Amino acid sequence: MTDVPIMELRDVDFSYGRGKGKALDGLNLKVRKGSRTAVIGANGAGKSTMFWNMNGIYRPDSGEVLYDGVPLKYGRRALTRLRSDVAVLFQNPDEVLFRPIVGQDVAFGPENMKLPRDEVESRVSEALRMVGMEEYRDRPVMKLSYGQRKRVAIAGIIAMKPRLLIMDEPTAGLDPQMASEVMEIARQLNEEGVTVVMASHDTDLIYSWAQEIHVMRHGKCVYSGDPEGFFSDGTAVYLAGLMPPRIFLMNRGLCELRGKDPAPYPRTYAQLICKTAEGRGDAGKFNILPVPNGCDVLDVKDSLSAAGLLEVPKGICGRSARCTEGLLTRARIDYVCGAADACMARAMEGTDTALICDPAMVGCVLSSLEFSERCGWGTIPHEVLPECVHRGRKSED
Repeated sequence: MTDVPIMELRDVDFSYGRGKGKALDGLNLKVRKGSRTAVIGANGAGKSTMFWNMNGIYRPDSGEVLYDGVPLKYGRRALTRLRSDVAVLFQNPDEVLFRPIVGQDVAFGPENMKLPRDEVESRVSEALRMVGMEEYRDRPVMKLSYGQRKRVAIAGIIAMKPRLLIMDEPTAGLDPQMASEVMEIARQLNEEGVTVVMASHDTDLIYSWAQEIHVMRHGKCVYSGDPEGFFSDGTAVYLAGLMPPRIFLMNRGLCELRGKDPAPYPRTYAQLICKTAEGRGDAGKFNILPVPNGCDVLDVKDSLSAAGLLEVPKGICGRSARCTEGLLTRARIDYVCGAADACMARAMEGTDTALICDPAMVGCVLSSLEFSERCGWGTIPHEVLPECVHRGRKSED
């Protein structure tokens, strides 16, 4: 993440017609390049309207929107170029599903970008794999469940490989497991270099994910900065129609009881345990096995066996690892959702663990582990194992 904005709104006013009032009222907001940014606020605060303006679908009544430091132009060619870089996933997936068959719909964006056919096919396959929908490629879109259609919509966005991804309430209407997977996809895309902006009412999800937040109220941005600076102000939180995240409240309450500083602030349950538990000298080792695309369960087992980790508790983090052929059905996986946190907690209690992880996610896992030192718990021993290699065998001997 840099301090350079990839998208900026300057004094933007927007209304839906005479007598309607301002949906955006002198809005000033910057999205930093490479960031994970959350936009939060009550219904009617202007979040969705702002997103439409950021993608050039709406044009401000006054003020300007800048992409990469250049004011938006609203001619057809300029907007086509913009939307190749800036993709918006809206709350209702049916708003961005344009073709009757899953594979055709995911190909819609890349085809409009005039990409070669082989490149389109490659992007469609990769995107469907990332959202776990490969087997549905030839299915009719409207025969899918709401959650499945949402995955297809996400795949269509991924296939375009945008520089900036805007997600409006991406977990709305999803079950907890699917919501967790969507957040993991958003995190992984960011680790791969995509700037991600997300609007959500779920402050628990946002708190564990976002690097910075923008709070909207009555069409204005009333706060920009780190989440703790906002959630520490109870009056501001109430006026914005929001609730503080549960982990933030638990950390504050426990620190008040123990007479300790609430900083550094934990963002996940494992970090909260780390913050409040006593450190121990016999912590288990947290092992990370990077697994790239194309590996199968036999390759993973070989790598784990070579490291003496076949029998330790194991988790999966990242879409490539999660979609490794045969892994969930032919290997014992203890943690599928929230796996990095679960493995971290087990290591703190003295148990060696192994996290089977996308290469792109290794950095954020290591960053989370560093919290144990910052909060005074101590060091959690850890090792990044050699990357898993595909050997091309057909059966398990």
